[in-house]
Amino acid sequence: MADRSNSKQLKPLFRKVNTRARGVHHNVGGEYRYGRNSAQPDNTKMSQGKRRGLDYTPLYKYLIKNVGRNWNEIYSDVLTRVAERDAIFHIVAKSETEAEPYVRVGESSYYSGLYIDSNGVLQITAPEVNEASLAPSCACCTHTFNGVPFEQSYSA
Repeated sequence: MADRSNSKQLKPLFRKVNTRARGVHHNVGGEYRYGRNSAQPDNTKMSQGKRRGLDYTPLYKYLIKNVGRNWNEIYSDVLTRVAERDAIFHIVAKSETEAEPYVRVGESSYYSGLYIDSNGVLQITAPEVNEASLAPSCACCTHTFNGVPFEQSYSA
């Protein structure tokens, strides 16, 4: 029997979104149309390999769950499990001065802003911000903070 403990395959920290579903928009079209007649040689081909329809909710939840751990350990775990490295730094700031209290992801999803402190530990920027302290911007959507629905209701 083969030893499978060394070849353990970790699940990716992103998932594909159904791009054919009604109301899902992914910055579609027009890239080739607007650049095909320009004089620059870079714009002579239609672009391939656009990464549309990726949901990084599992990544953001993993990062929030690992607050307080060494950033180098977290980063090495995460790097091989994401499709784009930029997705990590959408929620994580490299210093406290660059950090945001919360980050908007999509239309109605918010996550805690994270930063790497001077000791190399992942920290939450504003621990006082939670689902009770934020108010929704519209009445039609379910707004969430770290996956938990807002407690306040919409007021015009």
